[in-house]
Amino acid sequence: MAGRLETSKHGDLPWRIGEVAPDFKLIDAWALPARGTLEEFADLREIFANIGPDEDDSRLSSALFALRAWLGKRLGWDRRINTLPIPGCTETSLRERLPADLDAEKDDAAGESPFRPVYRTKDEWAAELSNGTVHAILHLGWVPRTDGSYRGQLGVYVKPRGRFGPLYMALIAPFRHYIVYPALMRRIGRAWKARA
Repeated sequence: MAGRLETSKHGDLPWRIGEVAPDFKLIDAWALPARGTLEEFADLREIFANIGPDEDDSRLSSALFALRAWLGKRLGWDRRINTLPIPGCTETSLRERLPADLDAEKDDAAGESPFRPVYRTKDEWAAELSNGTVHAILHLGWVPRTDGSYRGQLGVYVKPRGRFGPLYMALIAPFRHYIVYPALMRRIGRAWKARA
């Protein structure tokens, strides 16, 4: 069943993201309304790569995205998207940290998403977004179940930027948990069912 998870239910699994981003904090974890075979993980990645806030059926969620875009423009938070160094580091992208056996994803694998893809495996996909408030990772996992099927999970890892970053993340937490993510779950569920 889709819904919010304790972060340990995602973070304690043996994902490669733990090697790539050990200095990032997992702040949100969600069970996704997507189940299928190992091969169908590609469908879930495709859904995430092409889902945009303008497609949202929640007026409140759309209004929050519009407000964030307006504030980002007014306050300069989005002046340097995906070009700032990771907080506390010299690298500007997690791609620079990938171990030799993980290939970096191509930029065009992001589709319409503002997130830049980092890597993918048979059961993981990671993408990143950097701006004036945070460096964030969107992490998809395809979790095996006892019946041989898989279920999608989403983890969001962050490193806040500067003194304002932690305050910003704390201020938006209720909006993420009660408006943005539930709307996202509904959209993913519809897109998953509509694949055929």
